[in-house]
Order: sequence, then structure tokens, then C-alpha cells
Amino acid sequence: MTTIFTPPAFQLPAALLSLGYTLRAETEDDTPVALRLYASTREEELAQIPGWSAEQKLAFVSQQFQAQRTHYRNFIPNCEYRLIERDGVPVGRLYLEERVTQVHITDIVLLLEERGKGAGTLILKALIEFAHARGKGLGIFVEKFNPALHLYRRLGFVEIDDGEVYLEMDCPVEGAQAAIS
Repeated sequence: MTTIFTPPAFQLPAALLSLGYTLRAETEDDTPVALRLYASTREEELAQIPGWSAEQKLAFVSQQFQAQRTHYRNFIPNCEYRLIERDGVPVGRLYLEERVTQVHITDIVLLLEERGKGAGTLILKALIEFAHARGKGLGIFVEKFNPALHLYRRLGFVEIDDGEVYLEMDCPVEGAQAAIS
């Protein structure tokens, strides 16, 4: 009989649990919530497009969301899809993929009203610890204009590839200890 090893799932740190934050699996029933979370990441960008009605913006965001969702599910088979909740209300999402040498953040989103309060920093530090405990780096693709880019750099992430729109970043195992201290 073959034993299949399943690594333990990432858990939020106690500091966030004490504030009412939890993680739970995202289901198909959560599609409207997932769309709302995705849309929150495009608000600033869409605000700069003159002449689009609210309906046009919603149609565009819905199409982009569906394309992203289809891509993730077809090309990242080992991705773990989780919602971040605060007091039982979805306020973010965290999609993780464990690779051979890296834990990869496929996507991390917090609603605008949750940003800047320290939750994202605590989640990232816990993810660094999670990856480091496995002897792996923590990777992510970050849009070059993402305001959180300075946070990733402060936590020890380094650029490993410079694409047209995204920077591929990694917080290597040797950088993890300094970042979480």
C-alpha cells in the first residue's frame, strides 16, 4: 500500500485569529464573492478609463475574472483556494501552490478596507515561516505598479525575473529568517 504525503495546510497566525480572521476553502458557491474580491483589485485601473459605464466596467471585470479563474484551475492543478474571512465575512483570498523548491502565492487579495491595517504583513510573515519550515522559498508575481511592492521588498523578497507587467519575486530560504524577525 502506498502512502501519499499531504503537507499540512497553511494556517493564519494567532495574532490574526485573535482579531477574528480565519481561512476556509473557497467553493463554487463563493464565485460571486471571488468576483467581488477580484473586482476590488481593478477599481483604480478602471477609474482611469473615461467614458465606460458601470455596466461596461462590470462586464469587463467579469470577463477578466472568468479568464483568470479558468487559467488558474486549468494550469495550476495543485493550487489551494482559500478565502480570508473576518468575523465570518469574506475580506480576502489566498491561493497557494506548493512546488518542489518554493511555496508560491498564486494570488493574495485583501479588500481595500482591510489594507493598511497590518493583516497582509502578518499573513506574509506567516507564509515566509511556513515556506521556510519546509526548506523552501516563498514566491509571487507582483504587478510593477502594485503599492504592496515595497512591502514585499521590506520582507526580503527579491526580484528573480522582470517581465513586461509583473516582477517575479522570491523570498529565498536564506532570506526568510531575517524577514520574519
